[in-house]
Amino acid sequence: MSVLDSFRLDGKTAIVTGGGRGLGAQIAHAFAEAGANVVICSRKLEACQEMSENLKNLGVDSLAFECDISNPEDVKKVVNSTIEHFGTIDILVNNSGATWGAPAVDMPYEAWQKVMNVNVTGTFLMSQEVGKTMIKQNKGKIINIASVAGFGGTDPRYMDTIGYNTSKGAVMTFTKDLAVKWGQYNINVNAIAPGFFPTKMSRGLLAEGEEKILEGTPLKRLGSDTDLQGTALFLASKASDFVSGDVIAVDGGSHAL
Repeated sequence: MSVLDSFRLDGKTAIVTGGGRGLGAQIAHAFAEAGANVVICSRKLEACQEMSENLKNLGVDSLAFECDISNPEDVKKVVNSTIEHFGTIDILVNNSGATWGAPAVDMPYEAWQKVMNVNVTGTFLMSQEVGKTMIKQNKGKIINIASVAGFGGTDPRYMDTIGYNTSKGAVMTFTKDLAVKWGQYNINVNAIAPGFFPTKMSRGLLAEGEEKILEGTPLKRLGSDTDLQGTALFLASKASDFVSGDVIAVDGGSHAL
């Protein structure tokens, strides 16, 4: 096998939560280009269906499901339907996320719960359910989408999001611990910590703080529509078989300051 072949995903099956738009759509498209069949799920079924049809045009198979990843029954339905159709799950990308902007002293309890339920509990539930299959197979790749906000505090002038930051820090620790727990089953667990990308979730944040963000980004630009694809493909493919428990920042160098 050549080194380029080690990045191929032919015949693999991937689930990408929140894959209908934004960063999840980037990742789903990259996997399909590399030959993987891709299952897209989120609370917005129409966006998932549209993305799924686009992926089929690349010559792979794809399914779309409505799914609240904080609901165990929804999670089980997606996983069981994927196994029924494809017979296996090789890759899981926990990308679905939620955020809420408010000073810590004013953060509504219900908003805190929502962010934690989606970002932390949802990541756990999907990993747990898919993990049952990966353990039986004795192989698998889990990629959790964290954030550079999970590395530490952020300037409240443009990112007053204590719930989101806390949840992404939790995702990083979850990634490292699960990698240790499931390494014995030949399951690689890693995370990507994106910097600032123009997505629906970040629109308000960028409107307030883009200039400040760019000042703190050595490459002096925001993430593009393709900047996450290479890292995600690496972590999903055979090329990363000896990488586990890592958090890779894709942020234009901002974490190095």
